[in-house]
Amino acid sequence: MPQSGMDLDHADDLRDIAQRACSRLRAAGCAIDVADEPAIGKLAIASEFAIATLVRQPTLLATLQADAATPLPLPILDAGNRADWARLLRLHRQAESTRMVWRDVIQAAPVEEILAASTALADGCLQLALDALEAEMVQRFGVVRAADGSVQRLVVFGLGKLGGGELNFSSDVDLVYAYEHEGESDGARSLDAQDWFARLGQQLAKLLDEVTADGFCHRVDLRLRPFGNAGRVALSFAAMEHYFLTEGRDWERYAWQKARPVAGDLGAGERLLQALRPFVYRRYLDYGALDGLRTMKAAIAAEVVRKDMADDIKRGPGGIREIEFLVQALQLIRGGRELALRDRRLLPALRALVSAGHMDATTGDMLLEAYRFLRTLENRLQMLGDAQTHALPGDALRRARIADGLGYPHWQALLDALAVQRERVSGEFDALLAARREATGDSDLASYWRGLPDAGDGAVLAAAGFEAGEDLHRSLADFARVPAVRTLSDATRARLDRVLPALLQAAVASPHPDAVLRRLVPLLHMLLRRASYLALLDEQPVALHRLVDALSRSALLGERLAAHPLLLDELLDVRIGGELPGHAAMHAACAAALGDTDVDTEAALDALNEIRQALSFRIALALLDRRIEAQECARLLAWLADAVVDCVLKLALAGMHASHGRIDGARFAVLGYGSLGGEELGFGSDLDLVFLYDAPEAAMSDGARPLDAPRWFARLGQKIVALLDTRTGAGRLFEVDVRLRPDGAKGLLVSSLASFSEYQRERAWTWEHQALVRARAIAGDTALRDAFDLLRSDVLARDRDIQKLHEDVLAMRRRMRAELDRSDAALFDLKQGDGGLVDLEFLLQFLLLRESRAHPGLRTPRASPAIIDALHAADVFDANTRAALQVAHATLLDAGLRCTLDRRPRRVARDERIELAREAIRDAVRARGLQFEASGQR
Repeated sequence: MPQSGMDLDHADDLRDIAQRACSRLRAAGCAIDVADEPAIGKLAIASEFAIATLVRQPTLLATLQADAATPLPLPILDAGNRADWARLLRLHRQAESTRMVWRDVIQAAPVEEILAASTALADGCLQLALDALEAEMVQRFGVVRAADGSVQRLVVFGLGKLGGGELNFSSDVDLVYAYEHEGESDGARSLDAQDWFARLGQQLAKLLDEVTADGFCHRVDLRLRPFGNAGRVALSFAAMEHYFLTEGRDWERYAWQKARPVAGDLGAGERLLQALRPFVYRRYLDYGALDGLRTMKAAIAAEVVRKDMADDIKRGPGGIREIEFLVQALQLIRGGRELALRDRRLLPALRALVSAGHMDATTGDMLLEAYRFLRTLENRLQMLGDAQTHALPGDALRRARIADGLGYPHWQALLDALAVQRERVSGEFDALLAARREATGDSDLASYWRGLPDAGDGAVLAAAGFEAGEDLHRSLADFARVPAVRTLSDATRARLDRVLPALLQAAVASPHPDAVLRRLVPLLHMLLRRASYLALLDEQPVALHRLVDALSRSALLGERLAAHPLLLDELLDVRIGGELPGHAAMHAACAAALGDTDVDTEAALDALNEIRQALSFRIALALLDRRIEAQECARLLAWLADAVVDCVLKLALAGMHASHGRIDGARFAVLGYGSLGGEELGFGSDLDLVFLYDAPEAAMSDGARPLDAPRWFARLGQKIVALLDTRTGAGRLFEVDVRLRPDGAKGLLVSSLASFSEYQRERAWTWEHQALVRARAIAGDTALRDAFDLLRSDVLARDRDIQKLHEDVLAMRRRMRAELDRSDAALFDLKQGDGGLVDLEFLLQFLLLRESRAHPGLRTPRASPAIIDALHAADVFDANTRAALQVAHATLLDAGLRCTLDRRPRRVARDERIELAREAIRDAVRARGLQFEASGQR
């Protein structure tokens, strides 16, 4: 702020205020020398309240002069000074508040310190008063006990700025009282819990709020409790949860967003807040929160006009409330998905929004500056006379005092600075609340939609650009006819009437209008079940256009969106166009979604599947946008599967430990085979899994129902397969194929390391060693995974009969080709066709098994691109072959992934790129003496 100045019209008045304050303090016994007078004068101009407190408590001045940074100690309230409780609290509050004025005015402490100190003062007084009153209640009525005998205590929740830790200087405190369980007190005069806690809460409010000869301690507002003044003073947690489930309103979401236990049983209070979290923060992007904010803002604006409160820096245009609402609205919209945004405090929440990319840094800095300016001014308005005011003063001398205290030469200079801040805040707030939708007006498509289902003509759709106008018209008419559309609320119907024509217009502008509309109709049915998704598309045109773009390019994504509308959130995730998570980040995201393994298994699987769907969706969009190549896409999908399997293993282990205990010294690992092991997973691919364990001989689990190691680990494997295959509300995680285990479907589901090793070394078929080329340990005990890697390396490096290897590989590939190749004259089977991906895999596996003994570097890679590079390094491939095969693999893999995304079989037209890829693979196959096609085939 500007350097200190003085309003010339009131210079004498301000000097007089300063001089009289020094005289009053000297008369009260304060030792003030000439050097102290400038500071005392500055304090007097800024705060009549501070001077009055120092006159009443003259020893306080020396304390502040010595150390104003340390909070003053709380008084002691006990039975011996019961009559003085109110006075002691009031004197402490006045002294501590005066210390804050001193820190602000004399020592220029940052406003954050003053807000935190005001909060700490309220917290301390509340806890001190509650403890004293609670002890008195226990003496009279005993403690309240629940049915199980546990002691129940009152929980005092602070809402608003108290809850957020940012209480202004002379604010009231918004309190809500609750207790965890019903019960009765165990004293000679028993009270039920509700009566006991209501009495205690009323006494607490009176002790703090009642105005006595010493003033008040804190003004208490209990109107934010359920049902307001008509509601009970204190409610049980069960009653609170029921209220918010059935009666909770939008404004209460904003209020409880900042709720914090401030006194009483703090641990119980946190448990209630955790239970209420779904009421405050939705699990999806909640643009419906803006409607509630618009309603609240309209009510406040009406009050401002009605009461002529334009000069109110809290509720007026561009005031503190608008900054708070703006930040809270963005938190509510996204906080259900992003835990980092759930901060009760405004400034940390503002910084979190900037860090997460939901607000640009310039806007964040501007709002931060405006907030500090407005809160400093608010505190100074209240410090002047300890009044709960937010209005600019009308009195000229008071204006001069405020301006001078803040370092402005005159009132107009302060007003000019204030106007700049309020204009900036208003601009951002109005932009947030503006309906961010594109006008559809009275376009033909808008009129067509409003006429359905009884009117409307498919010719309108045909004229707009849809080819199958009549068929699509029937689909839309059927949609408009469903009861869910007819029974929409007026507000939701208005949203639908804006969104649907906009979707039609966007579909027409897409490359495939008919496909978009066909894929859109199932999604529309799902959107009706949750108005917030309509709100997202209504408020955010960018999401609407991204939706249409995704539907235009991918039938699979359309199906997933229809089945899981939660994925719509991904269309507005700021990370959608950024760097995709790597292996470690995938594991962290899945682990965070899983949370505590003690939670309900179905809920855990739901959460895990939601993050899997979201990350898979993000990967798909990156591939469609060509921000990643096919090989990276397949690798990321495999890493995502790794992370999911790792989490499911943890869930399964927790279940086994609970049911059967643990086996000391035992180890378990999950192996990924096929496309999972080779990090070439596709969208919707199943997982080829093999399970290994290692345990001491005759080991038993230590639970109530003990099992020997083979049965224990067999059940663990069964549980993993079942969990991956379980259908929940969020769908199924993965289909699992366990037929690649030793002895196939006839073998044990889980193999010991010893038996697996013996099988691979002594009895495995050549094709099983081919499969081992791509096998990779993906989850479980690190030491056992290392043991598998060593075994795999040894098996790959064994001395082989090259002629038999050659014959076995040829026989297996020809058999597969005869049974599985779906190529025809027009379309080529990307996977099984002549020169397809399986031909390349067999070539690489043959060469790796043939050459690994001589070239140790071949024993490590699993993925085809890495194997191609390793074979080149071993001089098996020349540079041209290496380059041609890398391009061929990428081309065919990309074509296959895009077929899957569009829900088409992996068969494509034989265009130039496909033919070049085929030819490169066929040339490499023939050059190594492999003739996969049977005689007479091509």
